[in-house]
Amino acid sequence: MSDPTPIRVLLVDDQELIRAGFSMILEIEDHIEVVGEARDGDEAQRQVAALSPDVVLMDVQMPGTDGIAATERIVAEHPDTRVLILTTFDDDEYLFAALQAGASGFLLKNCPPEDLVSAIGLAAQGHGLLAPEVTRRVIARSTGRARHDATVLDDLTDRERDVLRALARGLSNAEIAAEMYVSSATVKSHVSRILTKLGARDRVQAVIVAFESGLMDD
Repeated sequence: MSDPTPIRVLLVDDQELIRAGFSMILEIEDHIEVVGEARDGDEAQRQVAALSPDVVLMDVQMPGTDGIAATERIVAEHPDTRVLILTTFDDDEYLFAALQAGASGFLLKNCPPEDLVSAIGLAAQGHGLLAPEVTRRVIARSTGRARHDATVLDDLTDRERDVLRALARGLSNAEIAAEMYVSSATVKSHVSRILTKLGARDRVQAVIVAFESGLMDD
């Protein structure tokens, strides 16, 4: 039986020491391969086009084209590549800009190495994620904030709305299943239908809709 194809990762950060540190963490993982590095947003876009990575670890503040602008372009031009934002800047403006740009997740650079490895695996599978402290800030920031009309939720069943609320609270499929007394497979089916109905590319985008449509204000 052959080994599974490793997850191809591109590292984007203007500091060489940071890139080297992430490389050391990731290269000991059998299922992850660091295929390239970039020092700014423009170089990141060229590298994505040339290397077709599965996941990009993207810094936010860099000279020239920053991580937010690069993320938006990469997501638009390479929909199969997922972008994880990694930053030292614990700032709501960066957070919401990154999520609106289409990032699949947002982690702080001081997160434990195992969380970084886990996040890459989830992103490669098409799952979005937010660090717990980030989810709490999304909830706090989004109170009374509505940019999506509430009618965007009209096609959701009551159970799908419940699942979406749970997603927006940061619960995993297994946690939602335990809370609702259903199987994880059932939750996975609900999540898939929610994404399709909302036109969301992943869980993170669905969570944004949940907050901005006022669902979490109920």
